[in-house]
Amino acid sequence: MKKIGFLSFGHWTPSSQSQTQSAADTLLQSIDLAIEAERLGIDGAYFRVHHFARQLASPFPLLAAVGAKTRNIEIGTAVIDMRYENPHYMAEDASAADLISGGRLQLGISRGSPEQVIDGWRYFGYRPAEGETDADMGRRHAAEFFELLRGNGFAQPNPRPMFPNPPGLLRLEPNSEGLRDRIWWGAGSDATAVWAAKLGMNLQSSTLKDDETGEPFHIQQATQIRAYRAAWKEAGHARTPRVSVSRSIFALIDDRDRAYFGRGDQERDKIGFIDQSTRAIFGRSYAAEPDLLIRQLKEDEAIAEADTLLLTVPNQLGVAYNAHVLEAILTTVAPALNWR
Repeated sequence: MKKIGFLSFGHWTPSSQSQTQSAADTLLQSIDLAIEAERLGIDGAYFRVHHFARQLASPFPLLAAVGAKTRNIEIGTAVIDMRYENPHYMAEDASAADLISGGRLQLGISRGSPEQVIDGWRYFGYRPAEGETDADMGRRHAAEFFELLRGNGFAQPNPRPMFPNPPGLLRLEPNSEGLRDRIWWGAGSDATAVWAAKLGMNLQSSTLKDDETGEPFHIQQATQIRAYRAAWKEAGHARTPRVSVSRSIFALIDDRDRAYFGRGDQERDKIGFIDQSTRAIFGRSYAAEPDLLIRQLKEDEAIAEADTLLLTVPNQLGVAYNAHVLEAILTTVAPALNWR
């Protein structure tokens, strides 16, 4: 068995070719797709976060709205760029959204990825400390956020407060008990996956990672997952961690699918540079008739290692088509691979 979720980047563009021509279209359709995905039996609704782009950004209003409109589906991010975040304010927002959803939040966070603007986090008022890189700052914000979710008191109360205080140091409110166990780190390298394991975060690994060995993407990603699990065991955490990978997977079952995704031009890993010095490997997409798709996916070592699979969806094609894409995977592919 494997948990299967969808992952939406939430693109919009004022084009007649797009079903999402505005931010409002994207946000409202994101809620509708989560409702439809829950009806189909999909396990999770996950959303990407990008700033300064015509895509989904600060996620908590959307997560809270999805939580209020659904009952069972997991609701998450993949991932929030922690270089932009105030850990204290984020802890309040995350706890509130989690309480609204009844404890269904699964928050993916990370140091961030290439951006639309140069050092965009500076416009949000953040600067790396002396001797830090922006990546260091992102990990520092993440560690602070993760610690705040423990719910321990740390702030000295006012001796003459507006409202009565409980005894002792005060914590942030609201606090959602259990949310800390549902924080995931989006790791781009083996080293950051090990770092996340030591802290006690779950692991999200997408279709992009540092090219550390020159091997095919799925093999490098499977190695990363194994290193993460070994570090988790060594750290002695009591619970079993969760691990997700994301993939673009399309079962070609009708003419629409073949027109959109039947070109066969994404069947190989790609190599690129995400900055001046970091060589990255980008995982392939999968699009084929169900029988061939099943055979191809059986060879993906990282999918086999993970307990959760996030399916990236082409949100600009609208809710009905994306529901069709998800249902096709659930009915024609998942049972044959023992995902269901």
